[in-house]
Amino acid sequence: MSVRRGTNLDRVGGFNDAVVLDAIRRSARLSRVELAEVTGLSGQAISNITRRLLEAGLLREAGRQKSTGLGKPRTLLELEPAGQYAVGVHLDPAVVTVVVLDLTGEVITRRSVGTPSTDDPEVLIDRIAATIEDVITEAGAPRDRVTGVGIAAPGPIDVERGVVVDPPNLSAWHLVPLRDELRERIGLPVLLDKDVTAAASAEKWAGGDGSFVFFYLGTGVGAGLVIGDEVVRGSSSNVGEIGHVIVDPDGPVCYCGRRGCVGETSQPRYLVQQAMQAGVLAQGIDLDDRGAVDAAFARLCSEAGDGPGLAREIVAVLAQRIAKVVEDIANLLDLERVVFGGPHWEQLAPLLGDAVRVALEERFLVRSVHPFEVSGTALGVDVGAIGAASLVLDQTFSPNPSVLLPERELVGER
Repeated sequence: MSVRRGTNLDRVGGFNDAVVLDAIRRSARLSRVELAEVTGLSGQAISNITRRLLEAGLLREAGRQKSTGLGKPRTLLELEPAGQYAVGVHLDPAVVTVVVLDLTGEVITRRSVGTPSTDDPEVLIDRIAATIEDVITEAGAPRDRVTGVGIAAPGPIDVERGVVVDPPNLSAWHLVPLRDELRERIGLPVLLDKDVTAAASAEKWAGGDGSFVFFYLGTGVGAGLVIGDEVVRGSSSNVGEIGHVIVDPDGPVCYCGRRGCVGETSQPRYLVQQAMQAGVLAQGIDLDDRGAVDAAFARLCSEAGDGPGLAREIVAVLAQRIAKVVEDIANLLDLERVVFGGPHWEQLAPLLGDAVRVALEERFLVRSVHPFEVSGTALGVDVGAIGAASLVLDQTFSPNPSVLLPERELVGER
């Protein structure tokens, strides 16, 4: 992963500050001499920038390097964890997860709350706002150091307007201005992004470089993409809508009108229904009750984990469906791996991981050139919320090349 280079031109204070912060984040600790080497900035520029960042509380001194005998030991610099905080919110139709990250990306505190039984946007946004306030207080984060809130929401979304358009599993959410509504309630800057994009960003932030697909398993399914170390967003930031890939022509009718879409056949609701029909679960489970479905889904996964039987067969078929979609994406884009995550991944991981890996062994067309890896997210069930918060922190670490343009060009862009 390459380190961004700075510039010694005038009018680039903010740009070079971000270059230095990003270089230290990637390496954990660097001396001023090393910073000059990796960023291309002059020693004087590094001295000025690091002094400014130390005074702002974004950096701290972290001891000295061992002497090489060629001069006095160099002072190491590292990020000050309490220098900034970011809040991340993951909105899944079944559960809302909120985390607070410090400047190094570590989770300080987290909380998950079930979504209300009603899909009323006002009720849910109120609950999200209250939970954000609670976790900020619990984290002990000074309000003036909380730089913003990132929201990872199911698509489709309108990023420019901050609007959640028509998510299939939140029936009452039509053109909901989530970003502005939440900003009005909490008084902090708010960013809105798609859940699978945020999850892919979290994996990349945690060191997942290269080219991979993040396969999201929650109330719905989706795919976040990172290609050549860059998060792919698409023309409207709605990349990853894989829910309508047909994997079973004889399957249930999707809301789109077609049969056997992977999004429909991967839903806990459908799998629980199959388990009831097969006698694995008792009849009478209310499929419109999210809590009841989640509890029944957990029982199904437990049954499948106990050994061969009908429950295991239901999950095995699910693995084949998912492998088919991953196969198509991996072959089309020549990816290196798939990372699984989302609210339901941990329950399915012991059953799906190996099954998907085996199913893909003969299907990846360039396996003679490079392998294709299958893994679960290293960030656990909070990956979507962590990704949302990392989008906020990324603004601190991502230099904006627009500050290098002449003033007239900036005005013209506006």
